[in-house]
Amino acid sequence: MPESLPLFPLGTVLFPGLVLPLHVFEERYRRLMDDLLELPADEDRRFGVVAIELGHEVGESSTRRMAAVGCTAEIQGVNRYEDGRFDVVAVGGRRFRVERVADPAPYLTADVTHLPDVAGDGVGPLAESVLRLFRGYAARLETLGGEIQMPDELPDDPIRLSYAVAAAMIADQPDKQRLLEAETAAERLTGTRELLRRELRVLSRLRTLPAGQFIDKGVSAN
Repeated sequence: MPESLPLFPLGTVLFPGLVLPLHVFEERYRRLMDDLLELPADEDRRFGVVAIELGHEVGESSTRRMAAVGCTAEIQGVNRYEDGRFDVVAVGGRRFRVERVADPAPYLTADVTHLPDVAGDGVGPLAESVLRLFRGYAARLETLGGEIQMPDELPDDPIRLSYAVAAAMIADQPDKQRLLEAETAAERLTGTRELLRRELRVLSRLRTLPAGQFIDKGVSAN
């Protein structure tokens, strides 16, 4: 059954389990944070993150097209400044499909349907293959002077692993979005495996990383 959820469009793809730091300064999203923080302590303080496909993050008419599938973000920590800005730490929760976007005042909301997490056929061998490739990919980046944000320990569960590797590897936003939208972990791991093989072929030809590549952007600003 659809659920009404406030939306926070961003120029990035959020995966379940991924930590998302945000600096919130735009008035409508300050209002969103105020509303979430006013909820009773036993209620979930969450919003939906959807990737912007056309447009940009700042400005009421800036987002012209959003992805159809996003991920809930559950607030884990908040620091509010005297001028009304927020530093927020959220964690990706569940994937959802946007069914209908409501009137944008005071901020975007949508009716969403949560998507199930399904392992899929052959997920075990796929997970082993992706894990091996990902470790080689991370090692090759390190030898070239780059780095990626890796979790302290990669999960054993294939579904969680499919999200963790998709989130950690460096790829274009459309590629990341396709991985988020994959119907099963097996499909996501297959797509991730192909991306890792492609990136390893590219990295094998490089002696150093091109300037400006693989830079950690850190906190997302709305």
